[in-house]
Amino acid sequence: MQVPSPLISYITKMKGFKRTTPLVAPVPLDIMLTMLGTIIGITLIVLLSYKFEMSIVASFGASAVLVFGAPDAPMAQPRNVIFGHTLSAAAAVATVMMFGLTWWTPALGTALALLIMLITKTTHPPGGATALFAILSQAQPSYILTPIMAGAVILVIIGLLVNNLSPNRHYPRYWY
Repeated sequence: MQVPSPLISYITKMKGFKRTTPLVAPVPLDIMLTMLGTIIGITLIVLLSYKFEMSIVASFGASAVLVFGAPDAPMAQPRNVIFGHTLSAAAAVATVMMFGLTWWTPALGTALALLIMLITKTTHPPGGATALFAILSQAQPSYILTPIMAGAVILVIIGLLVNNLSPNRHYPRYWY
């Protein structure tokens, strides 16, 4: 029996490509700044969450990895961080308000968040986690501004201040 060509082509894609660039470790200064930025950014978010009794959203940990560990990445730029989180939170809150928490709304809200990020060109992978958490916790509209938008803005501000201490970094690469 002969296997159809489209199936072979499809399976062949899964082997990936050969790496063409070497794995390079960042310079020690950049590693220290990555640590410093993450500590300051997440600490500020946690302190504000305690002071104002807000939720601490785990997706900010993933955003910190992007903003401080991969500041040149398109998905780490301020527009993506702030709007990716905020629009995802809005999509999730709307999903909860319309349908409540069911077995299918976490998937719908997360997919809707991704759709909105793709359409607006603000894709930020942690935004998917923001949406999922919002639905599972049945977040209210206030969740969009605090903790989500506030936390994203904090990470971007700390990213601006800390990343630019390195002569090897320029954050942001672009604003819009």
